[in-house]
Amino acid sequence: MCKMRVSSGALLLAALSAVPAQAASSNWAEADGGRARLVTSGVPDGDGRLRGALQIQLKPGWKTYWRDPGEAGVPPTIDVSASRSIRSASLDFPAPERHMDGDYAWAGYGHSVSLPVVFETAPGVALGAIDAAVFLGICETICVPLQATLAIDPSQDADAPDDAAIVDDAFEALPRPASRAFGIELVKSEADDIVVEVHVPEGDAAELFLAGSDDYLFGVPEAFEEGGKPHFRIPVTRPDSTPSGHGFHYTLVTRSGAVSGLLPFF
Repeated sequence: MCKMRVSSGALLLAALSAVPAQAASSNWAEADGGRARLVTSGVPDGDGRLRGALQIQLKPGWKTYWRDPGEAGVPPTIDVSASRSIRSASLDFPAPERHMDGDYAWAGYGHSVSLPVVFETAPGVALGAIDAAVFLGICETICVPLQATLAIDPSQDADAPDDAAIVDDAFEALPRPASRAFGIELVKSEADDIVVEVHVPEGDAAELFLAGSDDYLFGVPEAFEEGGKPHFRIPVTRPDSTPSGHGFHYTLVTRSGAVSGLLPFF
């Protein structure tokens, strides 16, 4: 099992204040097992959204986490509350892999990865420098935190071709939207588990990753067949009442590709 420890280098990164932004890509923040930086490209669209990527480069043998790593681990986060011209920032995730540490399973990436970021600009405020506080775990046999404030100015060299390629590649690597023909459907909800039916291209094996939220915790999905159709049974710990909202993020991975969607709250 990966356990988080705090290295002196990580503490130093956490203590650093943001440096003045000079370009649409930040300096690299270093940790024991890798490094990370923030890249943006272009200008905000008509709805005030600016595209970017959190670029994570890992050393051989090191890993990092998906949006829900499992029983332990730290999902990547980004906080732009210190940036006057940015209202919010949201990370998205390419299809993860299932990793095993002994009897412990977790979801993440055993390779370098770029996580798409969408920045929502504040209405009526000119786009300026962004100070993004980033936190993520990088793991080998143990995990170390990478914590830093990454500073950029999206208006500087906004059309740099190298930055554009990084951002475009990050978004193109995302799973396609789920559909009725390729996705999952809740068919049973009990106290300690749920069952979903899986819709995939004929004959294609699937692996399911389901992200808990709002005090829901999920175990590792267990595949089985019923009525000639693939299903997953997922252990769940749930809150006393059903929250409002759209539901849980999931990613369904097959040999034909991956899709992501939302499973409604239950």
